[in-house]
Amino acid sequence: MARAAPGPKQLHEIAPDVYACLQPDRGLGWSNSGFINRAGGLVVDTFWDLPHTRALIEQYARVWKRPTQRVVNTHHNGDHCWGNQLFAGAEIIGHRLCAAWFGHERPASMQAIKQLAGSADAALASLARALEPYDFTGIELTPPTTLFDDRLVLDLDGVHAELLYVGPAHTAGDVIVHLPAQRVLYAGDVLFRLCTPIGWEGTFAKWIEALDRIIALAPEVIVPGHGPLCGIEGPREMSAYLSYVRAESARHFADGLPMIEAAKRIDLGPYAGWTEPERLIFTVARAYRECRGESYDAPIDTPALFRDMFELRAHWAGH
Repeated sequence: MARAAPGPKQLHEIAPDVYACLQPDRGLGWSNSGFINRAGGLVVDTFWDLPHTRALIEQYARVWKRPTQRVVNTHHNGDHCWGNQLFAGAEIIGHRLCAAWFGHERPASMQAIKQLAGSADAALASLARALEPYDFTGIELTPPTTLFDDRLVLDLDGVHAELLYVGPAHTAGDVIVHLPAQRVLYAGDVLFRLCTPIGWEGTFAKWIEALDRIIALAPEVIVPGHGPLCGIEGPREMSAYLSYVRAESARHFADGLPMIEAAKRIDLGPYAGWTEPERLIFTVARAYRECRGESYDAPIDTPALFRDMFELRAHWAGH
């Protein structure tokens, strides 16, 4: 069976012994990772499949030749944790809600979707093509076993690392990793930089609060879950995006517009150039759920939202 070819990755030393491994943002699944080269090594997030995670390990082997002793998962989405099994023997750390939600996504389901690139269903074929770079075979879900609630502090041979729970924001179990002395912060998917966010479980209020908390910590370098490195301009801009889409969606909800029609009428302005702006539909869907008074973790119809993404992209292409 042909294997997915991992894309290029860039290793950046952003402070002494502190690294970011960035993947070029090409849309769905192109996430970032981090590495702290102290106390046996700590990896912040793995990648979506085994080939890409092996390539990640090769990058980190440039600065650390031994097996990494710790892995932190910032949340449960597969593009940040499905490579965990390759870190055999490592302590895997995460929020207890990250562990609880771990099995909600299944590698076999993603592999099955990937086989439908030739489908007559244009929306389904489009999603399948987006998955072409990945190979979801052989993945054994390996959730965190060292769990915490609000805060966990690690002393990594003099590097003070604070793991802070900020969910439910992007997901129920969001964690950020703050290195105060180095003024570095790994944001996970609390922050998408110059790419349109998708949120799965959580509320606007908590997500904006999480971004405000990042700003208050005043890091010099932020490693977002997706997109390039940034400073606090990143969370400020994303907070403005979320606030804007929430307000516009609530206005259209009050007018009785269907969700897809609301998305079509929202003027993205400066956000139109972000990667995959059609992901807007997920944020509109969150706003509509809140307007209906639904729970932050109410099930969402993900296949329907990906169809709406396809429709929204086609709508904009025709105008």
